[in-house]
This record gives sequence, structure tokens and C-alpha cells, in this order.
Amino acid sequence: MRRPALFAALLAALPLAAPAEEVGRVGVDWTGNDIIIEAVHDPKVKGVTCHLTYFDRSLLDRLSQGNWFEDPSNASIACRQTGPIEIGDIDMGPDGEEVFRERQSIVFKSIRVKRIYDAPNRTLIYLAHARELAQGSAKMAISTVPLYGSGVE
Repeated sequence: MRRPALFAALLAALPLAAPAEEVGRVGVDWTGNDIIIEAVHDPKVKGVTCHLTYFDRSLLDRLSQGNWFEDPSNASIACRQTGPIEIGDIDMGPDGEEVFRERQSIVFKSIRVKRIYDAPNRTLIYLAHARELAQGSAKMAISTVPLYGSGVE
């Protein structure tokens, strides 16, 4: 296999992570801490949009607390049909596949969204969770998009 073809094959094998678009920001206190609201469009399922919220610590809060690199693992997600649903080549296995990833600290933590297809119930499940290298996180949120009436078989 030639090098350009090998490189293209490797790129195609990488998970396709959707970009997020900030659609809202709510200030929660006088130190500048905010709740960020982002829209994430599933790159392999047209017609589904997820809204993800998470906490963004301010510089002042980081300085006053002394824990510079820590961010809460809290996240919330709501996914809805926002147009005609067209399912592309998605992973149908029980582990699903990653739709979105965003770093929450310099090295140790990221927030992720996985999609899992529940075939018996004709439903897409979206799971938001934090991923930490050191100890993982039990904080998670889930949202579902039923496929009935969408023309998807």
C-alpha cells in the first residue's frame, strides 16, 4: 500500500467527532463562573441535535480555590429530532461510538458523548460522561431519540 493511501486509510479509521457550537452562556456567580450550552450535531445521524451543558470555572475562582487544573465533571445532555432523520454508517454494537469529545483540563479530563443504538426499541441513546485518566467519573447524563415515525427502518 502506498503511503498516501495508508495515511488516508488511517484517517478514515479515526472516530469522527462532531464539532460543538456554543449557543448559550449563563453566569452563575460574581467570580465569572459560567454554565456553557453547546449544540452538537451527530455527524452520522442527520436530523439529530444534542444540547450539552457543563460548568466553566473562571480564572478568579481557580486562583482563589488553589485547585488550578480541576473542573467539575458535571454535564447534562438533551437530544432531539431537529429534522428528517437519516442514519449513516453507525456502530450498531453495544459499546456504540463516540460522537463528541471536548477537553475539560490540560491533560486529565474530557467530556464525551457516545451514541448507542437500541435496536429492539428503535431508539438512539446519547450518553454524556466525563473521562479522567486517574479515576474515571460516575457523573453522567443520558438522552434518547426514538426513531418511530421518522421513516428510519
